[in-house]
Amino acid sequence: MMEPLDGRQLRAFCVLARTGSFTQTAREVHVTQSGISHSMKALETETGCRLLDRLGKKVVLTQAGEQLLRHAQKILAEMETARESLTQLGKWGKGRLRLGGSTTACQHLIPPVLREFKESFPDHAISLEPGDTPELVASLLRHRIDLALSLEADREPQLEFHPLFTDELHFIVSALHPWARARRVKREEIPRQNYSLYSKRSITFRLIEDYFRREQMVLNTVIEVGSMEATKELVKLGLGISILAPWIARKEIEEGSLVALPLGRRKLRRRWGILHRRGRRLNLAEETFIGLCKSACVPLQKS
Repeated sequence: MMEPLDGRQLRAFCVLARTGSFTQTAREVHVTQSGISHSMKALETETGCRLLDRLGKKVVLTQAGEQLLRHAQKILAEMETARESLTQLGKWGKGRLRLGGSTTACQHLIPPVLREFKESFPDHAISLEPGDTPELVASLLRHRIDLALSLEADREPQLEFHPLFTDELHFIVSALHPWARARRVKREEIPRQNYSLYSKRSITFRLIEDYFRREQMVLNTVIEVGSMEATKELVKLGLGISILAPWIARKEIEEGSLVALPLGRRKLRRRWGILHRRGRRLNLAEETFIGLCKSACVPLQKS
């Protein structure tokens, strides 16, 4: 009978497959670089296959390595599920829900959902990690969070996306801006405006850049702001205009301090939803949270 593969070796192998670097792998799994090297040699001996090739300083998988990686990821996911189940058994009647959300979701969407969630699961420990979509994807892949409420990420085969709603981006201007007074946007003036936009690392910023590139425009001076609230304040003070979904500035639009205007004939839409690891069975608390999110987002589908 063949000996079972070592779980620590498989974990190091999966990290090495992702990073392509012995140095980075050693740092992430807290083992020396020589220790990682010895573990990989031992894994190759146990499997009887060459799993890794070196291309300069980069490490890549052989065909056998790629096949082992698929199995190793499933094995480690099952081990994580087993550990989680045992933890829950040790805390009868208690559980945890580790959430991630974009800064906008953390402020506008998640709090009312959590208020309802706590009515059904009062003993659950809840953590909420804010971040942009790429950061949340990384946290999901590293098992740091269970669910993320965010924009739809670039295709990631290890994650599943449950759509909640689609919104549309608009120009958001001060009520004193000439566009607000005219209630329309002059196309030739768009490149000459000053813009206050959310982080350049965000998916939204990339979508805006791609949109205006297709419109054959380059936006003028851009102030990069790390907070939606700060962005709205800058616009209200007349320090530029922004591009946001109107629901994010609903209060300011209703009170008349900000005005939303369409970008143009072509729409710029985004999809919001819940991300989680593919193939992982959701527990009752997680399914309940997703259901509450869908109910809370119904009005946004109509806005």
